[in-house]
Amino acid sequence: MRLQRLTGLEREKIDTEYQELLKKIAWFKEVLADVGKVLSIIKDELLELKEKYNNDRRTEIVYDVIDIDDEDLIPIEDMVITITNTGYIKRLPVDTYRQQGRGGKGVKGMETKEEDFVKDLFIASTHDFMLYFTNKGKVYRRKIYEIPSGGRYSRGKAIVNLLELEQGESITTNIPIKEFDDQHFLFMATKNGKVKKTPLLEFRSIWRVGKKAIGLLNDDELAEVKVTDGTQDVIMGTRAGKAIRFSEHDVRSTGRTAQGVRGIRLRNGDTVIGMEIIKGDESILTITENGYGKRTATSGYRTQTRGGMGVINIKTKGRNGAAVAIKLVEDEDELMSTSSGGIVIRIPVNTISIIGRNTQGVRIMRMKEGDQVVAVAKVVKEEENGE
Repeated sequence: MRLQRLTGLEREKIDTEYQELLKKIAWFKEVLADVGKVLSIIKDELLELKEKYNNDRRTEIVYDVIDIDDEDLIPIEDMVITITNTGYIKRLPVDTYRQQGRGGKGVKGMETKEEDFVKDLFIASTHDFMLYFTNKGKVYRRKIYEIPSGGRYSRGKAIVNLLELEQGESITTNIPIKEFDDQHFLFMATKNGKVKKTPLLEFRSIWRVGKKAIGLLNDDELAEVKVTDGTQDVIMGTRAGKAIRFSEHDVRSTGRTAQGVRGIRLRNGDTVIGMEIIKGDESILTITENGYGKRTATSGYRTQTRGGMGVINIKTKGRNGAAVAIKLVEDEDELMSTSSGGIVIRIPVNTISIIGRNTQGVRIMRMKEGDQVVAVAKVVKEEENGE
């Protein structure tokens, strides 16, 4: 084909395309100038879509607004919570502690100073709660994920820096809570011998700055808090060497701000040094300020009516001095005793014989002149056998 014919064909194609574009432009202007034609076109297109996709809608259109806060972004996982005697706390993932066979050496969970040690260890979910009770009768609540995480060898962070404590407030008890139900209670004891039982459900809502957990009079302080199921026996010990065991049923359940009722009748100058909830065949260990102590089976304490003076737990006259602590212990437990002079001794419980209730006990810690035992705590072993 000659070049002249090729050129003519190309020109004819361009002319045709030009005429088509002019027609389209004219039609578009006509449509834009007439609203009726616009609506007619929309109607035709919708009918075409309806015919083409003639089936039920697969998605549901809702108008609810979904709020997502920071907590929803935190994964739910189990954590190991450790608390030291001097008030340091941290959390680690459970898988930090690998499973080992029986008799293994375990792994070290924390580097502590010589005078410090791990006294509490819990396993809780990141979305569980931790209740912090203070000597002033207040309770603070934080989620587990709010506890700073740390490495295996770190001490953690001081609890007082996590809470908005008032002047003179100090933490006496830490309790992890998974769910605030109506089947459990918080049983409290004060230094002046008052006790109170409050449903756990009462603590489901606590302000950031804390709430009153018990009403206290004069110089009274909250000494101990335990979780119970409402059917257990309670044992309280005093500085004068007295102890009383009574049933929870003797204490009526009351509201959060109530003052409680008398748990043990104290003589002048006597104070409560501890409270335990009897769970089984454990023994009660009592230690005095001069370093003497003893273990007595819980069966040695008969159940009495709440509010009595109790029975002799340990003789406090002469060499022993006043009682400073009572602890519910088992053979595999260990204790750490601290003196006013800064001396710390770690004692395996199974080295202390189980003897009668009304006795003087044996020497547990040799004291220097003028020194006294001021605190005793059960030790959570840093090297655990098994899992």
